Amino acid sequence: MDVNVIREALHKQPFEPFVFRLADGRQLAVPHPDFVAVSNRRVLVISPQDESVAWLEPLLIVSLDYAGASPGTSSSGNGG
Repeated sequence: MDVNVIREALHKQPFEPFVFRLADGRQLAVPHPDFVAVSNRRVLVISPQDESVAWLEPLLIVSLDYAGASPGTSSSGNGG
């Protein structure tokens, strides 16, 4: 996924929570833009529930789904 798509999602006004869907089947909720940092080669996601950290390769991000901030909800958008 292009990191500019991720940046656009994080700067959307008003912000809409979304879920990163990854190639390995994992889903990472983004309830607020403060839980994500984006560089040109990596995406850092912090889980608000347990403060765990995930470093993601943008190429392994399959989609951004705007269906709230909880994984497992139905897809309403695809960023990539």
